Amino acid sequence: MADPAATATAHDRALGTRVQVVVTRPERLSAAKAAVDEVLRDIDLSCSRFRDDSELSRLNAAAGSETRVSPLLALAIGHGLRGARLTDGAVDPTIGRALRLAGYDVDFGSVPAVGEPLVLTATPVPGWKTVRFSERSRTVSFPRGVEIDLGATAKALAADLAAAAALTALGGGGALVSLGGDIAVAGEAPPGGWLIQVSDDSNDAPSPDAERIRMMDGALATSSTRVRRWRRGEVEMHHIIDPRTGAPARSPWRLASVAAARCVDANIASTAAIVRGATAVDWLEQRKLPARLVGTDDSVVRVAGWPERATGT
Repeated sequence: MADPAATATAHDRALGTRVQVVVTRPERLSAAKAAVDEVLRDIDLSCSRFRDDSELSRLNAAAGSETRVSPLLALAIGHGLRGARLTDGAVDPTIGRALRLAGYDVDFGSVPAVGEPLVLTATPVPGWKTVRFSERSRTVSFPRGVEIDLGATAKALAADLAAAAALTALGGGGALVSLGGDIAVAGEAPPGGWLIQVSDDSNDAPSPDAERIRMMDGALATSSTRVRRWRRGEVEMHHIIDPRTGAPARSPWRLASVAAARCVDANIASTAAIVRGATAVDWLEQRKLPARLVGTDDSVVRVAGWPERATGT
């Protein structure tokens, strides 16, 4: 992701995905990684839908009553609801039950790749407007039957918080944190910037055939219908739910990469692009969000100043 001689990298797994921490002060890598680990542990315990002991699981179990939540979960819920407002509901935190019914009811590593057929009825999700949230009092309430899922925001929020924590631990220089397709940077970039490979799967090995971009600051998020897939009967399923139907989105795009000032904003936009489908290009252009969209036919559309692929990159 940058000149190897000028950086040091730590690899791990957390939140069901690959973790990379890259720093420009190699002697402080261990301290930066420890700071990132603490953020990821806090996010997991607060926002995971797959842990019975998580704060989010307890909140979902308390549907129908008002619950006061921790500052971290309040922050994540606030971003989830803001994402719904910004995308006119294309990204909606009330998709939890729809994901569970589609077979995504445990950490993805435990989801069977192939299973028995499912009978899914096209039913809109309850909708983000059913959630009552007070930022001041940190209280949340929603009707019984609603299940909150923060998959479109919590991991990206974790990248933002982890990059900031890593920079603090470094005491200067720069840090990059990659959580799957969610990438945030903080501090000073290495000479030439952070070199990022854009691909469907963050587990893809570096390849001379893959497209790359250079980032000096900000964040990048990639949403894909080609990863986190599973089959039920003859039907291919994926994790990006269209709130209008409660089923995996049927989109002309298989991949959406968006750059923004914060990773949480980039992820909201990349998810919305998949869900919005044909209207995504105009939506992104109007918001001046640089994006690269790859169609199911492998065609590439560059939006709002996303750079053309340079020769040899």
